[in-house]
Amino acid sequence: MSERVVTASIGATPYQVTFDDGAHHLWHADEPVSLGGGDRAPTPVSLLLSGLGACTSITLKMYAQRKGWPLEDVQVSLSMQTGDQGSTIDRKIVLHGELTDEQRERLLQIANACPVHKILTRPIAINTGLAAILPATPDEV
Repeated sequence: MSERVVTASIGATPYQVTFDDGAHHLWHADEPVSLGGGDRAPTPVSLLLSGLGACTSITLKMYAQRKGWPLEDVQVSLSMQTGDQGSTIDRKIVLHGELTDEQRERLLQIANACPVHKILTRPIAINTGLAAILPATPDEV
């Protein structure tokens, strides 16, 4: 499954990155002031965690709706600790609604099956290369 291509660009503003997915969605990342940024947007790590939180919440809501379960809303809190042996993401899920213990347990299992969770818990290869710089068109000059 191929997702949209996301382009990250950084210009003159120190550490502020603008993202564009080619579908009119723009968002930003930045670093805190203590690291030389302007703290104008989430950090890259916060954006990584937000992807997992969004996927978890959406997956749980979709599953509960398909089953007709009374899941009113979902809150997912995420943090990450990084050390010499790797990184650990701590994910705490709060489920609101009149759910049975069995439904809650099943939703916990479903959280571990969300697509971003699967991506982050399987081996990941990152292929990095330099792209050719195209000459400016007359419209860009």
